[in-house]
Amino acid sequence: MKINSSSLLKEAYGKFCIPAINVSMPEQVYALFSTAQRMNAPFIIQTTPAAREYMHPVILLNYVKAAARIFPDVLFALHLDHGNESHIYNAIESGEYTSVMIDASHDPLEKNIERTKRITTQAHLKNISVEAELGVLSGVEDHLNIEEENALYTNPADVEYFVKETGCDSLAVAVGTSHGAYKFSGGKGLRFDLLKDIQERVPGFPIVLHGASSIDSEEIKRINATGGKIKEDAKGLTEEEIRKAIPYGICKLNIATDLRIVWTRVFREYFQNHPDQLDPLKPGIQYIEELKKLLEKKFEILGNSNTTQLYKKLI
Repeated sequence: MKINSSSLLKEAYGKFCIPAINVSMPEQVYALFSTAQRMNAPFIIQTTPAAREYMHPVILLNYVKAAARIFPDVLFALHLDHGNESHIYNAIESGEYTSVMIDASHDPLEKNIERTKRITTQAHLKNISVEAELGVLSGVEDHLNIEEENALYTNPADVEYFVKETGCDSLAVAVGTSHGAYKFSGGKGLRFDLLKDIQERVPGFPIVLHGASSIDSEEIKRINATGGKIKEDAKGLTEEEIRKAIPYGICKLNIATDLRIVWTRVFREYFQNHPDQLDPLKPGIQYIEELKKLLEKKFEILGNSNTTQLYKKLI
């Protein structure tokens, strides 16, 4: 059952974290809903503009609708990730999304506020939540390509002002994570001092971590053993960092790269071991099963397993 994104985050605040999973193919949608039903775990399913361009939005969203019918007990929200105004207005008018993200983090503060406030006003008319971003994440993901040296941490002093002026419902902050497979290759990790300062300024307000995949080093080694060239110093969030971040108000964690890494490993190994094969369904089936294992582990780390019952009063 689909539920408003803000309701998911409000209940989770300070206790557990809602996984926000970026999807672009039916295998990912099926694995996500199947695992969530088995583990009684709510989640946010996300589509990016790149995914909507790769697969027509109607087809992409029908994957989600079909999964919701097959797994009727699953509680989820549907989110547009990293949208501009055009993407967002299309998502609002579709009537399918429960939340949208306006990515104006590259703009000066006042321009970011102006754009975010405009989107928030329109989205709230249809009971759609708005996620904004303050601070710039480094790395590479979809259309994003920002040099590490230009990455800007979120200024906690700006957060309180930004939230008050825009009326947004959640805020993605730059506190050390990055997009893509390289994450913390610089070795700095999360800035918990910034998270503490932000929480003190906006207590109870949902904070979001983008670029929050973990990057399993063994997966990287297996990919490279089959011809891949991913840097082996790639590093993401540790389990300890994720658990430590939750009490600081992190209640939504975006995960995309980990799904891509598993896909790459499964398909590379399969076709290397079966060079006479052409059928993508066989490694596709294996990918679904491997993805279920990954998602199960994520749900356990984030603490959202067996929490669906907390939302019964809202259903």
